[in-house]
Formats: sequence, C-alpha cells, structure tokens
Amino acid sequence: MAASIYDDPGFFAGYSGLRRSVEGLDGAPEWPALRALLPDMAGLRVLDLGCGFGWFCRWARGAGAAGVVGLDLSARMLARARAMTERDGIAYARADLGRLPLGEAGFDLAYSSLALHYVEDLDGLFAAVHRALRPGGRLVASLEHPVFTAPRAPGWLPGEAGGWRWPVDGYRQEGPRAVDWLGGRVVKQHRMLGTLLNGLLRAGFVLDHVEDWGPTEAQVAAQPELAKERERPIFLLLAAHRP
Repeated sequence: MAASIYDDPGFFAGYSGLRRSVEGLDGAPEWPALRALLPDMAGLRVLDLGCGFGWFCRWARGAGAAGVVGLDLSARMLARARAMTERDGIAYARADLGRLPLGEAGFDLAYSSLALHYVEDLDGLFAAVHRALRPGGRLVASLEHPVFTAPRAPGWLPGEAGGWRWPVDGYRQEGPRAVDWLGGRVVKQHRMLGTLLNGLLRAGFVLDHVEDWGPTEAQVAAQPELAKERERPIFLLLAAHRP
C-alpha cells in the first residue's frame, strides 16, 4: 500500500490546525454547496472515500444513514477518526483509493471530499465506485479544480489594475504536480475538466451537477480571507448517479 504524507508527524500536525480540521464540516466553506447535492440520508448505505477525521461519516450517520464506511490511506487520519467517533454504525478502514477492494452494489451513496486529486488511477476508482453503487446510487464529490491544479508553480500574482490574478500554465499537460504545502512536498494529479467528466461517463455514470465552486458574498463578508477565491474556482463539485 502506498505511503501517505498525512502520516508524517509534522505534516499531520499542520493539517490538524486547519480550520476545516478543527471545526469539521462547518469549517469547510464549500460544505453548504456539497450538502445541497446530497440525497436524504435516511436508511442509506454510505461510502466515504478519503474520510480523513471522519467528519462526514459522523454527519451522515447522525442524519439517518443505516451504515457508513470511511476509507483513508492515512493511518493517523483513521486513528483520529476512530478516537472522535462515538456512534455505532460507522466502520473505518485503511485503503488505497487507487486500488479499492469494493464489491458489487453495496452502497447507495459514495461521497468524497478533496481526495480525488490525489488518485493516480482515477478511471479505475470511478469504475470501482460505479460497481459498488446500487442502480440509482449517487456519487457526490469535491476535488481541487483543474484551474487550481494546472500551474507548475501555483500562486497569486498582483493584478496590473490592482487586485490579484491566478496565472494558469500547463493546463493541457496532465499528470503529477508537486507543491509545497504545510511544510511538506505534496503530489497531486492534474487533469483537464474534460478528462474528469469523460472519465465519469466512461465508467457508466450519468452526470447530474457540475459546479465551479467559489465563496458567496456572505461568506467573504464573514471570512475576508476568502475574497481571493472569487477570482478563480478553487474546487470542482460533482454529482452523478449509476442508472
């Protein structure tokens, strides 16, 4: 099984201090938009791909899901998730999302928050998730937007007329991008928007929603540090179903 940078003690400590790590779903500004894409949880069998600290697993179970399975590559993430989980009906397991041992039609909903851009074999993952969903089952996911992942040296630059600009290069050159974050060297996978959407279609999914997410004016008013995120999409939100 591949190693996870999230198991590096220093990196994990930095990640643990992020707002979304401390406050959970309420600390993730994209959560209201993601939540709007979710079906009623009552009685559903739910799979969380890249569950992290288990925030969504606990939310889904509390919202009425019959059972939730959270998968993550990081042993430290899973240990924290188990320590924070008091509800029954939630199971955590260590798994490489690029090589998922999923069965057939065992889940009603697959959810993933900011994990798919780490997966090298995304086509294999989409195929495995499609098999794991019952007919009518849904996939709801967020990942870093291709505009965000494309640059080889990502970063804001001052705009010529004031403000800020996000230069995009290498958009059509898909593949790994190594970036410095939280004191570590993190490798992500850049893919064009068409590659992502066509991958879902090839796997047999029907697309229901595609969103270039950015914060609302109300969110920026409450958190001024989000103002730059209105200049370009940072996250891509997707919803699809197995017919």
